[in-house]
Amino acid sequence: MSAKTGTGKYEKLLERCKSLAAIPTAVAHPCEDSALAGAVEAAQAGLIEPILVGPAARIEEAARAAHIDLGKLEIVDTQHSSESAKKAVELVKEGRAEVLMKGSLHSDELLSAIVSRDGGLRTGRRISHVFVMDVPTYHKVLVITDAAINIAPTLEDKVDICQNAIDLVTSLRQNESEKPKLAILAAVEIVTSKMPATIDAAALCKMADRGQIKGAILDGPLAFDNAISKQAAETKGIKSAVAGDPDILLAPDLEAGNILAKQLTFLANADSAGLVLGAKVPVILTSRADSVRSRIASCAVAALVAHARRSGL
Repeated sequence: MSAKTGTGKYEKLLERCKSLAAIPTAVAHPCEDSALAGAVEAAQAGLIEPILVGPAARIEEAARAAHIDLGKLEIVDTQHSSESAKKAVELVKEGRAEVLMKGSLHSDELLSAIVSRDGGLRTGRRISHVFVMDVPTYHKVLVITDAAINIAPTLEDKVDICQNAIDLVTSLRQNESEKPKLAILAAVEIVTSKMPATIDAAALCKMADRGQIKGAILDGPLAFDNAISKQAAETKGIKSAVAGDPDILLAPDLEAGNILAKQLTFLANADSAGLVLGAKVPVILTSRADSVRSRIASCAVAALVAHARRSGL
């Protein structure tokens, strides 16, 4: 991305990680230079202790070709990508790793191993994805969900998507008494049966009132301008504790969330860290297009979540 990216928000996360121990992390199938470099760079930054899971010869060849020093990193040899995904999940179940990291295999392969009913990492929650974004034009880290996994989430799915994101933001906070603010996005701020997303938004807010969603202040439906701009909300007569200051934006569906996140990345020079939540451990989901800064930030967020889990938060 452009050299203009970054406003110091990710650096604050990295600063917090300096006093924390590196987290053992199973890296599934890091057989390309970008995937391998991400894990090695995060290890050098003291964020993770990578266990490289994949065909040893291919990993070593990729490291040589990219001039990456693997040092004494452990390699767990496998035959192919699906075996790498399964073995990486096994390392978590054995207690040897507290975080999963996607290498150069397809996301679906890793997610299939995670949600497997036989040997996966399911919990009672639905799995969802978050983009943790550093947007130069916004005053704090912004979480967008779900833009990668749940295509057309139901109301019940959105409850878990919200709770996953709320728990994430809570684990990243230093002030535990300050509740995250979650804006539920739609095209308009009124509730109408013609737009199902607005009905879901109203229901989610009432569910939060009744304790079905915990630990955050919710408001919606809110159009994007009303969610991000206090002035825009006031102009429309919206009285909201969330407008102008959300920590989390809940998209109505995957397409809207994906477009929003990528628009911020490519038009607003935002950086984005990617994480999958709702499994027994956080899952770092990076792509080959991610910058070094984004890969490191993804590892930092996962490390902070893992430490919060150790502390029982």
